[in-house]
Amino acid sequence: MVILQKNIVGLSEAALDRFVLAARRAAGLKQTVNVLVTNRATLRSLNQKFRGKNQATDVLSFPTSPSERGKKSRLAGEIAISADIAIQNALRLGHLPAQEVKILALHGILHLAGFDHERDNGEMARKEASLREKLGLPSGLIERADRPVRKATQLKVGKAGARRTA
Repeated sequence: MVILQKNIVGLSEAALDRFVLAARRAAGLKQTVNVLVTNRATLRSLNQKFRGKNQATDVLSFPTSPSERGKKSRLAGEIAISADIAIQNALRLGHLPAQEVKILALHGILHLAGFDHERDNGEMARKEASLREKLGLPSGLIERADRPVRKATQLKVGKAGARRTA
């Protein structure tokens, strides 16, 4: 399911839903993914609540809890994207905001598929680059890490609560 709480020029819920399906399949993720495209304030609030960081970020991934995965859940997890930051990044990097939202969604999907660019010796970066090319997207988050773009974050929820993994 895709919810656009904040509109992005050239991107409908149906179009993003089709992209998420294609990206999931390309990443080998069989379960569904929910995506919320919202504003900077909401991402800031989620970042504060789940990571203890009182700042906005571009994308957060919330994998299904280990207990739900054990029950063969049909949901891999959820992704929240800041439309405001996506628009700023797109303008700065010279591509369309709709493409930036897709880049952020792909990055989140890879996290939900189990990739972790901070610990995998470049495996996620290679996979993301390959999938971006296959899906017709410009440079992604990991590839442009030396530029001042906020990192995507995946949260794992366990007995001790949420923690940052990327």
